Amino acid sequence: MQLSATIRRIGNGTVNSYLVDDGGEITIVDAGLSGYWRDLPGELASMGRTLADVRSVVLTHGHSDHIGFAERIRRERRVPIRIEELDAALARGEAKNPAPGLRPYRATPLLQFLVYTALRGGLRIPPIREVITFGDGATLDVPGAPRVIHLPGHTPGSAALHFPRHDALFVGDAVATFAVTTGVRGPQLAPFTADPSEALRSLDRLEGIEAGWLLPGHGEAWTDGVAAAIERVRRSRSAATA
Repeated sequence: MQLSATIRRIGNGTVNSYLVDDGGEITIVDAGLSGYWRDLPGELASMGRTLADVRSVVLTHGHSDHIGFAERIRRERRVPIRIEELDAALARGEAKNPAPGLRPYRATPLLQFLVYTALRGGLRIPPIREVITFGDGATLDVPGAPRVIHLPGHTPGSAALHFPRHDALFVGDAVATFAVTTGVRGPQLAPFTADPSEALRSLDRLEGIEAGWLLPGHGEAWTDGVAAAIERVRRSRSAATA
């Protein structure tokens, strides 16, 4: 699905993987589900690109529904996989997932999410054998030269990626616009956040960033400004804990 002249999305908004075209070279932000591998060539072709144009996969964090086809593209195409250093062990399958249980949840949205992911390989996502790590504040040597903003809370190594040339901020699960466990829409902390209080504090680090596209791991793009999204998250969290 085309979002902007240089950004496309794989997925229907339930679980997102993004392709960024920077001068004919591609950076993939999050690898979604393993079944998205089938969709990748077609999405690249829609951009006039092929798998040979993919230079890197950059992960916002190490949860299984974000590492998806990463190991396959690394193994078969020698594409390097990058992730924040505190989530490297999680992505390699060496650390326990810090996510809490399912509550709160509603049966219908949760079932829809589970069926969606199962049909797209969500039950068969291999760990990544080799990753390249980065830290907070780094500007990555990949197409688009994103700057890393470490946003711990959802996982210890959750990070946002700011692509100034593309007017885009990829926030992973630091902000969701759709809760896969409840069906609630609008900017909020994503389900399965390990430390909600820390995740909320981390959003302070996004203040002052301007981006026309705020692109979450789950849900539709937010185009009403980063500051407005953060304020909505804070309000939703206050309402949830009231």
